[in-house]
Amino acid sequence: MTIFRPCIDLHQGQVKQIVGGSLDSEQEELRTNFVSDRDAAYYASMYRDDGLTGGHVIQLGPGNTQEALKAIQTYPGGLQVGGGIHSENASDFLDVGASHVIVTSMMFDRNGRFQRSQLESLVQRIGKARIVIDLSCRRVENGWRVAMNRWQTITDLGVNAETLGDLANYAAEYLIHAADVEGKCEGVDEELVEKLGQWTQVPCTYAGGARGLNDLERVDQLSGGHVDLTIGSALDIFGGSGVTYRECLAWNRTQQPN
Repeated sequence: MTIFRPCIDLHQGQVKQIVGGSLDSEQEELRTNFVSDRDAAYYASMYRDDGLTGGHVIQLGPGNTQEALKAIQTYPGGLQVGGGIHSENASDFLDVGASHVIVTSMMFDRNGRFQRSQLESLVQRIGKARIVIDLSCRRVENGWRVAMNRWQTITDLGVNAETLGDLANYAAEYLIHAADVEGKCEGVDEELVEKLGQWTQVPCTYAGGARGLNDLERVDQLSGGHVDLTIGSALDIFGGSGVTYRECLAWNRTQQPN
């Protein structure tokens, strides 16, 4: 059964919703949908009070550690944290309350070549039960490939049945942003969602393009209930008009087993 998963996206120390594909290293063409006047702890306390679990805090670039720590300390055990995570600092976030760490770039060298040894090292340090592998991706000619460095560098790792089967040995969950549609509120990548439902062997959350409550229904149908959905820019608490936070909470209640 598909449920709504909350998020807190941080950029330059503020809670923001951005168009993912515009986040280049120079930040010259950054397209921002929303900048909150509330800090990360405000959203973390909201999710905590409403009993939402499995949400992610993503640090988009430097200058976000303080806000990330505020969020996970406000809701210990309730939030995952990603962005700049590696073997040396992962335990720091877990020790102060993160339920999991989310990793992407640390799995690759600077040229985007997959480095299994890096992932194995992290598993040895903290165990696979605390790891979420972020396979956020872009479309390429024959499907999708993982994108790192704020979704700007296309790696050599495909998002496919083989990859998801293999990496399930190193992770408790997957997080997958469809970077090409992230923040655009033009609909989810339905082909990708359907494939993820077929491929994933561990809990999987999709993000990117969601524009309304119907997307929760659509992801549930396409994935056979195997993929959860994060809604960002379309959500009223992030300045959107497509769906309200309360509607998402109500959806989750309908998905709970009797």
